[in-house]
Amino acid sequence: MKLNGNGQVMLAGILWGTIGLFIWYMERAGATVEWISFLRVFFSWIILLVLILWRSGWASMKVSPKIMVYCALLGLICHGIYNIFYSLAVISIGVSLSAVLLNAATVFTAVFSALFFQEKITPLKGLALVINIVGCILAITGGSLDLAALSLWGLFYGIMAGLCYALTAIIGKVAGHGTDAFVMSLWSFFWAALCLLVWILWQGGTMVMTPSVLGMGFFYALIPTVLGYILYYLGLQQIEDLSRVPVLASLETAAAVILGMNLTGDILNLTNLLGIALIIASQWLIGKSRQ
Repeated sequence: MKLNGNGQVMLAGILWGTIGLFIWYMERAGATVEWISFLRVFFSWIILLVLILWRSGWASMKVSPKIMVYCALLGLICHGIYNIFYSLAVISIGVSLSAVLLNAATVFTAVFSALFFQEKITPLKGLALVINIVGCILAITGGSLDLAALSLWGLFYGIMAGLCYALTAIIGKVAGHGTDAFVMSLWSFFWAALCLLVWILWQGGTMVMTPSVLGMGFFYALIPTVLGYILYYLGLQQIEDLSRVPVLASLETAAAVILGMNLTGDILNLTNLLGIALIIASQWLIGKSRQ
């Protein structure tokens, strides 16, 4: 069965739901946040380089200077900075809640789409966004308004990761016109890896080269990164209404929560789960909305 744009973005979201697990295990194996982020984008670049060379040769990797600028922005903001913020969030507040916080991207994308692409926020879409926000609040707080019990830095990291994630849809949509999704991903990962490597060297960061860290880094690149982003970019070019994209991809939340509870021991109460259910409901509503 061939997936349409909506299906491709939703499948990408499910694959992204495994991201927190790789971060969680790699951090416990001794890798730093910056090194985890670097291995992710570096191995992704290697995998795509081999794939593109095998498929169509060196000539296919050529892009215009304008597209290269967009790829650099995707790499720096949407892969490099995003990975650091998201990794910090996972370490601070856990796999499940970090994935929940990424749904703040829904609101950011709707605002950016209205500003840059004149997309209308219809009543149904507005309702979906409100439900999404309420779901995020319930899922994060568990019904408690005691801010002292929350990691404020963890919340900040998660929201900033959501902002960087939202910009993926905006920059990727502009850059993707007439550009091969594999090639666009290749160059964005190249710039992300370069920026992160410079940062690590400048900070004198630790580079853990153990087989377990490198092995997990490779599969972190292959499964949620290369496969996930290729599906995402392919689906992105088939969807006109960009504000729908992060909501469709919010299946990541459900996948991350299920995996987080079963494998890393994240404990969620009924209010947390109600919030997650509202997030999924907002996904269904946004699918019904029309411009």
